[in-house]
Amino acid sequence: MFKRILIATDGSELSQKAADSGIELAKLSGGQIVALQVVPRYPVSYFEGGATVASSEIARIEKEWADIGQATVGKLKAQAEAKGVSATGITAHSDMIAEAIIAAAKKHECDLIVMASHGRRGLSRVLLGSETTHVLTHSDIPVMVLR
Repeated sequence: MFKRILIATDGSELSQKAADSGIELAKLSGGQIVALQVVPRYPVSYFEGGATVASSEIARIEKEWADIGQATVGKLKAQAEAKGVSATGITAHSDMIAEAIIAAAKKHECDLIVMASHGRRGLSRVLLGSETTHVLTHSDIPVMVLR
């Protein structure tokens, strides 16, 4: 069935439910998982009069976000391995979340992407998330969306 499943997570409760299902599917099919969290870049304003933030502060914040992302995928990796599923945990640094998910799935030769129907962002939480919609409409790899 599925040999390698990419599980995209943002660390939210809904994302964890999707990850649980992805791990169970990998266990049933004898596959492995690649747990991915896309870590965004610090937003920089190019408008006049915008607050400036020291580059050292931006680097500190981005490192903190990367550490949180690595901890999140590390937790999923440990969860999968506790169930006997081979797992890899990776992070990607990009503001283009959907594109990063699709690129990681291709790079790691995944044959399924598992993700939640929406993440933690504003109004997009109410309906199918914009990142999820983008992955669904642009991926050549099958996508399983859970909620």
